[in-house]
Amino acid sequence: MNTSGDRLRVLLRECHLSATDFAANRKVTPQHVNNWFKRGIPMARIEEVAELLSVNGRWLRTGEGPKHPGEDRGKRGLSGLAKLRPERSGREELDIPLYTELPTQNPGQTTVSETPNHRVKLARRILEAMDVVLQNAICVAMYGNSMADKIQDGSLIGVDRGRTHVIDGEIYALEHDGMLRVKYLYRLPGGGLRLRSHNAAEYPDEIFSAEQIQEQNIHILGWIFWWSTLNNRRHPATMP
Repeated sequence: MNTSGDRLRVLLRECHLSATDFAANRKVTPQHVNNWFKRGIPMARIEEVAELLSVNGRWLRTGEGPKHPGEDRGKRGLSGLAKLRPERSGREELDIPLYTELPTQNPGQTTVSETPNHRVKLARRILEAMDVVLQNAICVAMYGNSMADKIQDGSLIGVDRGRTHVIDGEIYALEHDGMLRVKYLYRLPGGGLRLRSHNAAEYPDEIFSAEQIQEQNIHILGWIFWWSTLNNRRHPATMP
């Protein structure tokens, strides 16, 4: 790997990110990212990209020095080679539970539950970059085009169950009477909610009062922090 562009290409592969998704997250065109692959990352964006992908800016720029912050402090073992403890490694892949709609004992009804014996691999650096506690992380699959072109049909989505307090305009996963839904949420007076799709032309806003929320068994599973890329609007954890 001779250039920062070569290193960026490998990092995106390690994070399971496509160039298109990364471009959308950084608000540039896919052609810009392809140019970065070929010519190197612009100097003005090196630190920004390094912070996002949890690597050292110097390593990303030149290939010199430790790849990950703190890596040079982890020397141990009989061989004397630098080894990073697994629990500190941003490169480590974590097993995230996969949730989906599963049938209940009542015909025609479903519930959002963990899929037995199914896990999704996510790089630890993704959770660290988005300040998500591992125990709060689950993944779900997006079906349908209600959130296109933001989140495409079939995309895997990361959900932080530790953030269920609604911040207007953020994207959340919901369970609506056993149905899994992904929507922008907005608070309304009296405890109500407005649900908004990215594809608003086909899916008009839905408004639910506090009573309807209770009657229709609507509850928030958590904040969406990842969908084949990172959510570029991070907010701090907030108590309900």
